[in-house]
Amino acid sequence: MKKIYIALTCMSILGGTTACSDFLEENPKSEISSSQYFTQPDHARAAVNKLYRSGVPQFYDADAYAGSKMMYGGYMSGFFDNEKKAQEEMVRYCQSLSYTSQNLSGPIEKLWDDCYVGISNANTAIKYIPTTPGLEEAERESLMGQAKLFRAMNYFHLVKFFGDVPLILEPYESLEDMFVSRTASKEVYAQIIQDLQDASAVLNDAAYTQNGFRVTKWVAETMLADVYLTLSGYPIQENHYADAAKAARNVINSHRHAMIENQDTEANSAYNQIRTLDDSNEYIFSREYDANISGNNPQPGFSFPLGAEGWGIFQYSILLRTYTPTKELYNIYDPENDLRVQEKQYFHTSYTYIKDGKEITQTFDASPYVWYNEEALLSTGKNGKDLPIYRYPEILLIAAEAIAESEGVTSEAIGYLADVRARAYTKMDRATIVASLAGLSKEDFIHEVWTERLREFIFENKIWSDIQRTRQYPQTSEANRGKVTYRNVIGATNPWGATFEEKHLLWPISHNEIQRNPALEQNPGYDR
Repeated sequence: MKKIYIALTCMSILGGTTACSDFLEENPKSEISSSQYFTQPDHARAAVNKLYRSGVPQFYDADAYAGSKMMYGGYMSGFFDNEKKAQEEMVRYCQSLSYTSQNLSGPIEKLWDDCYVGISNANTAIKYIPTTPGLEEAERESLMGQAKLFRAMNYFHLVKFFGDVPLILEPYESLEDMFVSRTASKEVYAQIIQDLQDASAVLNDAAYTQNGFRVTKWVAETMLADVYLTLSGYPIQENHYADAAKAARNVINSHRHAMIENQDTEANSAYNQIRTLDDSNEYIFSREYDANISGNNPQPGFSFPLGAEGWGIFQYSILLRTYTPTKELYNIYDPENDLRVQEKQYFHTSYTYIKDGKEITQTFDASPYVWYNEEALLSTGKNGKDLPIYRYPEILLIAAEAIAESEGVTSEAIGYLADVRARAYTKMDRATIVASLAGLSKEDFIHEVWTERLREFIFENKIWSDIQRTRQYPQTSEANRGKVTYRNVIGATNPWGATFEEKHLLWPISHNEIQRNPALEQNPGYDR
């Protein structure tokens, strides 16, 4: 498996490494100018390589106690807990919906800054790659496509996090025009779409895992489908469901990606293969890790409850459930039919080991099994498992929802949802699942798609984006596990007793950013 790693020594000259203007993390100063740097093909390649390790891809890197930036949305939803939240104010403020522009100024500022670092790096690459000497035209186009895709990725997350944001398409190379005002979200989305379309036109027609783990045409099309689906929902509600369906069909009909099949319903289930494999074509795009370079990534330690380090068998010194569903979210699964909720699939509740010649079994509340890495936990103390960002089931579910919205509940839409559900409902044949979906109204069918997204991607940081775009909040009960209903998120109460207001659907812009850039207006409902 080929991994992408970046030599950062030369790349320190590119914008975004050291802040001159803190509010955007753009860097007009450098040891040598960018135009002096892009003088040979390796410079252009290094500039693009850096994009895989800056901005949004870094949001998947986790802290042992606080988790990753991508987990913030789960905490905001109220459906995830952290056993160390007493010391993690981000988690407490999110669960209580008491975050402001000041009490979480640092973490919120970091989201903003890191995205603009990624954008700055992409802008520099996009400006100078066309004039870099020595590149073959095909490689030049590919590098440009990769840079545009990552610029789009960073803007997509920014606009979901904050709404209107400054749209900057050139690298900062002077002190002029440093204070940029916010651009309307629709205009930002238009640029995101253009960048992704440009990327799709030139990137390789291949599966990501068969393309040296570099982004491909089908990563761009998957992102386009996601962007169109999001744009169709709140807050913009500009109907692009047909466009989302078209992009999703492009990926499906390419036959470059497919779902992993169950070999059995235990250790070789599809879900355990997802847990252990990096090179399956189910992965459309992932965050890469290498145990020898990335070091001690903490995700395996999230698989066990606080105090498990005292069992004396693990190479990790910190183990705790940093990111674990509340019982309200755990209840989305049908305990009889859904393989994903069975022991040692997505979750586990016990662990057996041998110590001092004795077999010991520890039991605990349901904990994530998706990050369990036996070699890292018991032997090396190093985790090299990649984290999925887009998997093929997501394209099937985007297609199902977008087709239902634009064409109705067709057999095609039903089939895509049934494909994802049938893999989990191993006691039920696919025809039975299709029949159960065929009689649903459009609204009920779409709710089933949302529910399947919750179940399939519970640990993949999708829940908050879905709540934002649908403005619907899932509700479950212990008495009827597997049954999910939806209500308007505005006025809904989360499991911690806090009530959502409209302002909570966007982060405030941090107090620090507002103070540094007088051109920025605060999001409604938050103090400057």
